This record gives sequence, C-alpha cells and structure tokens, in this order.
Amino acid sequence: MDALNALLLVGLGFFIGTFGTLIGAGGGFILMPLLLLMYPDMSPDVLTSISLAVVFLNASSGSIAYARKKRIDYRSALIFALATLPGAIIGAFTTTLLSRHIFNIILGALLIVVAIFLMLKPQQGGYAMRGLKGRCVDRCVTERNGDEHRFSFNIWTGIWISFVVGFISSLLGIGGGIIHVPALISLLNFPIHVATATSHLILAIMALAGTIVHMIQGSFWEGWQTALAIGSGVVIGAQLGAGLSSKVKPKGIILALAGALLIVGVRLILT
Repeated sequence: MDALNALLLVGLGFFIGTFGTLIGAGGGFILMPLLLLMYPDMSPDVLTSISLAVVFLNASSGSIAYARKKRIDYRSALIFALATLPGAIIGAFTTTLLSRHIFNIILGALLIVVAIFLMLKPQQGGYAMRGLKGRCVDRCVTERNGDEHRFSFNIWTGIWISFVVGFISSLLGIGGGIIHVPALISLLNFPIHVATATSHLILAIMALAGTIVHMIQGSFWEGWQTALAIGSGVVIGAQLGAGLSSKVKPKGIILALAGALLIVGVRLILT
C-alpha cells in the first residue's frame, strides 16, 4: 500500500469515526458499502473482517469518550453484548458461504430498510413493548454534568433484539449500531444520549468477537493493512464525534445520509 492510499484511508476513517460516534452507529453501515465499491474483486468475508475490525476500534474509542461523560448504562450493555455474541459468531461463519452477488443483494436490501428507518426518526418509547411477558427492569443513568435519565424496559425484548443484531452485523460487517440505536430508543425506551453511548460499548464487544472469528479463519489477514489505516483515522474521529454529540443536532446530516444509503442500496441490488 502506497503512502497516498494510506493517507486517503486514514481520512476516510476519520470521517467514519466522527459521524458514526456522533449518532452511535459505529460507522460500519457507511464503510461496508464503500469497501464494496472500492474493492470490487475482494471476497465478502475479507471485506466484512476489515469493516468489523474498524467498527471495533471506533466503538472502543467512542466508549472511552462516552465513559468520561458517564452516559453508558453498563449493566444493560453487558447483558445485551453477551446476547449478541452467539449471533456474531454464527454471522461471521455464515459470511464465508455467501457469494458476492447474494451478499450485495442482502446488504442493499438492509441499507434501504435502514434508510427508511432513519427518515422516520424514531422517538423514545415510540414502540416500547411493555405489554410483552417478561422481566421489566428500571434504570437510572446520571451524566457527569448532572443530567439524570430514568427509564424502564423489557429485558427479554432487548436480549432477542441483540441476538438478531449480532447476527446481521457480523454477517454483513456493518457493526449493528444503526439497527441497535433506533431499537434501544423506540422499542426499549432508552433516552437518546444513553442509547448512543450504551450502543458503542455493545458494539465494541460484539465487533471484537466477530473480528476474532475472522482472524481464526484467516480472512482478516488478507486486509489487515487496510483495516489498520482506516482504523487509525477512526480512533481520532470517534473522540471528536463523542465531543460533538451534545452540541450538534445531526437531523439534516442524518436525512442526507439516509438518502445516500437509499441510493447505494438500490445500486447494490441492481449490480
């Protein structure tokens, strides 16, 4: 890899780290479509391993920044992260069975769904499943600045959602935050700032599990230099994104991104 390409990848990582952390999505949903366009001849399992490694670095850096702000619900993060692990491991193994064409169709369809979901702008507790049978838990998160967030949710709903997110994320290399954050907000009644921060810790654990599987399989080592270059920019960008999270209202950016994801999703399906 020459110096110019490495520099461009670092810049790409900085953008992904900043925006992904700003909305709590990890950035994989932006990176994976770009990797597919940048490396048309590379197999899905190699691209997925690159994306998951970058998501791990981004989510880890973002988690540290959010921990300083005391926005993370650690108990929920640990429970949901453990629930994602079986799905993440199964998804990582399943990726090797998909052809590039099928992979593109699945990812394209998911990007379209995500774009529509972003445009709908989920509200806290908008679809909270309080009527389901199961254990409901109460949480209280107090930020460093003194803001207090009290909320309750169905723990089993969160566990099942996390398992599915783990599978899809590891299968497609998108990290899963773009699915998990709206679910935490609209289905589990999480406050937006707490959902964003907690999602990052969940993503870090889940992406690490998927990356380790790809390392064992050997697919990661074909693209480790690309992952390292993008990851270098991501770590720096994640700190900036976390700092901007309480100052910027990314509504317009999210709508623009939703439009871009819609276009990329259609293109992947038709390719």
